[in-house]
Amino acid sequence: MEYAQHSLAISREIKDRQSEGRALGNLGAAYLSLGDYAKTIEYTQQLLAIAREIKDRQSEGKALGNLGLAYLTLGDYAKAIEYQQQKLAIAREIKDPESEGKALGHLGTAYFYLGDYAKAIEYQQQKLAIAREIKNRQGEGVALGHLGTAYLYLGDYAKAIEYAQQSLAIAREIKNRESEGTHLNNLGVALSNSGNLPAAEKTLLDSIKVLESLRAGLDDANKVSIFETQTNPYVNLQQVFIAQKKTNDALEIAERGRARAFVELLASRLAASASATTTINPPNIQQIQQIAKEQNATLVEYSIIKHQALYIWVIKPTGEITFRSVDLKSLNINLPEATEGTRVSAATGRRGFNEQDTALAEMIRGTREALGVSGDTANRQAANRPDSTPANSRIIYPKLQQSYQLLIQPIADLLPTDPNAPVIFIPHQSLFLVPFVALQDPTGQYLIEKHTILTAPAIQILQLTRQSRQKVQQVSLQNNLVVGNPIMPKIGIPPRQLEPLPGSEQEAITIAQLLNTKPITGAQATKASIVQQMLKARIIHLATHGLLNEVKRRDLPGAIALAPSGNDDGLLTSSEILDLKLNAELVVLSACNTGRGKLTGDGVLGLSRALISAGVSSIIVSLWPVPDAATGELMAEFYRQLQKKPNKAQALRQAMLMTMKMHPTPQDWAAFTLIGEAE
Repeated sequence: MEYAQHSLAISREIKDRQSEGRALGNLGAAYLSLGDYAKTIEYTQQLLAIAREIKDRQSEGKALGNLGLAYLTLGDYAKAIEYQQQKLAIAREIKDPESEGKALGHLGTAYFYLGDYAKAIEYQQQKLAIAREIKNRQGEGVALGHLGTAYLYLGDYAKAIEYAQQSLAIAREIKNRESEGTHLNNLGVALSNSGNLPAAEKTLLDSIKVLESLRAGLDDANKVSIFETQTNPYVNLQQVFIAQKKTNDALEIAERGRARAFVELLASRLAASASATTTINPPNIQQIQQIAKEQNATLVEYSIIKHQALYIWVIKPTGEITFRSVDLKSLNINLPEATEGTRVSAATGRRGFNEQDTALAEMIRGTREALGVSGDTANRQAANRPDSTPANSRIIYPKLQQSYQLLIQPIADLLPTDPNAPVIFIPHQSLFLVPFVALQDPTGQYLIEKHTILTAPAIQILQLTRQSRQKVQQVSLQNNLVVGNPIMPKIGIPPRQLEPLPGSEQEAITIAQLLNTKPITGAQATKASIVQQMLKARIIHLATHGLLNEVKRRDLPGAIALAPSGNDDGLLTSSEILDLKLNAELVVLSACNTGRGKLTGDGVLGLSRALISAGVSSIIVSLWPVPDAATGELMAEFYRQLQKKPNKAQALRQAMLMTMKMHPTPQDWAAFTLIGEAE
């Protein structure tokens, strides 16, 4: 990128239009691969103008093709078709069969997305003929794969299977493992739809094995990135198992298809030495049952199956496993489309540009609006407002009841009757940021009133946080660290200083007394000093601003505001936390939005994942901007309860119940969630 920018500057300086066009094309192509389509279009339009000016038909065709690709990815299929048709005409004029084939393929894809499968097939057949003529085996395989998918959508499963098998054979011949995995998935779906479930099961499992082999040896960030493209066979295989009434096999695959990079990262951190080779297989049913027994908890794992179903497994501490399914088609709920953008807009009560307006999006947005969530702002003071209802009133929130009806009602009879018995929810995709504690049953009772609640990214993570806890106990640190209202750092362009939090300072003073330590506030709470003390602390309580999208390093969102010093900006980011080696048994982030982050196939990337990966066995984080007064009371009560009985989940539940009496609105008491170990 830097080289291309440098080349562009030089070519403009020496007025070399051809070199300028080449540099613009390279920049456009680079931004296309990075997914920055606005910049792709900007640079490629400039290339197009130069190519037409100097009558370079090949470069003109290349520019038109890249513009078509950008608009195709953006979902503007009319513009994509317009540009690809122009590229096709040029390719035929200059007799460039490879470019002609690419244009035909992209036209086929655009018409496929428009639902015109007949036209999609027509263009892919033309691409296939050219690929065979010029002996382009990769292009041939791609065309065959697209033809198979089009016939699948037309319901012609025999043809879909035939084309998928041909594309698979080519992928294996040219040793393209990624294409092999994709074609195996497509073949598995076609076999499943044709009714051949045993063959579909084997084929989808083969797809998963091939795709998993591509992740071996990658670092954490690249594992997360590649897994984004690999989720389909896990979902499809769950459907095939459920169709065969193999509910336990489906649970194994649901667990195998979530938080794998997180599991492997945490396992490697827990290994005896950094050089030790860490191989950790996904858990089988016996291991899942063992984890439930060790946790002495009821585990509830959700799996979103496209727009069709919500699968729920309940694993009791006894090892008994029960499966329930919710039909989403009849409810008109399309869960996979409720992406991170939807959840952000759900938190703000506004519709984001990225939002898919689905019934689930409305449900989550309604749930968070019902809680009075005010948005993404990192300012704890912005969340402050007077209680609008008497302390003894019980408000009914229809949206919270609707969420209860979808997520809890189908399994309510399987949950423990003892309110102190822990229930650990393992959400999936858009369910990650649903505030389970605040869901209301038909009588208006909150879920936290009936159950002790925790969450986890995956069942296997619980096995690893338990190991973290045992490791922490061996180290046996005695120091506690309490931070409140540091001198605030500056963020943004132009830089603006974050607002001070006098309420957080008072919270820190109160909690430091309970933990028999001195609070660190103001100018003393520098990032450099706090990080050093975190390494030696058993309990870490940070009452300050939490930042979500304002700070992103190494593509990880999230930061904690501490006091700047010297050249240090005072922002402790998720990526910096990830590099720490902590031995704390509990970290409480008493700040806004600290439980949120970037939603991926590997779960939520942010502060919570970073802290657990750094060695912390239990964390308490928030799902929205929290009000100062109620949060201070809730946190003080939490530590008082923790001193009575060292069970973090029960202490948090009791603190919520106590705070609820004085602050009945859920926004005031329901923001925090415990991830990891209860004890």
